[in-house]
Amino acid sequence: MNEQQIVEQTITYFKEQFSGESTGHDWHHLRRVWSLAKSIAEAEGNMDLFVVEMGALLHDISDHKFNGGDETLGGKEAEKFLRQFDIAEDRIFKIVQIVQEISFKGMSVRTPMSSPEGAVVQDADRLDAIGAIGIARTFAYGGAKGRPIYDPLIKPVCHTSFAAYKTSSAPTLNHFYEKLLHLKDRLNTATAHKEAIRRQDFMEDFLKQFYRDWDAQIED
Repeated sequence: MNEQQIVEQTITYFKEQFSGESTGHDWHHLRRVWSLAKSIAEAEGNMDLFVVEMGALLHDISDHKFNGGDETLGGKEAEKFLRQFDIAEDRIFKIVQIVQEISFKGMSVRTPMSSPEGAVVQDADRLDAIGAIGIARTFAYGGAKGRPIYDPLIKPVCHTSFAAYKTSSAPTLNHFYEKLLHLKDRLNTATAHKEAIRRQDFMEDFLKQFYRDWDAQIED
């Protein structure tokens, strides 16, 4: 089986596995991250595109948000999935490493990637967390978790550990201040940063409108 066939089989698998997912971590999220990662890798150059594609497709194979908070399970599941194919050991290692390292772990927690390919996939995942799609995904996730949209009495928190970040149950709007608005300045590549500026502007405009509407203001 060649690289393209492996990618195609992986796509088929995840389309089925993530069908009907309603928290914003569905197949279409994977598809967008995969597409963004390819575009970023091609623009940046000097990348192992197969590692980028597989890292993007597998990055949510067992996200800590849906497996009881175990951040190690994703890497284990990714390696198990990859072992069914004839893939060189060094490439399996890089792909698994992407899955293990990619997640945002709190505003005060550094999350560096160990490879250029990983940096590209992390950027693609973070781009899909901001802008119009990011807003939609944020409220989908908050609704699925039973969180209120907004509570002005509950202030955003600068999480200093992954444990604090992953156990937070704050209102959905806090997530913009605890994560989303900080992603633009935590990207790895110039290509992603350029795209992030447009998406950041959209989020900031949305928040201004949100507060006006929350206060039930009628404009002249």
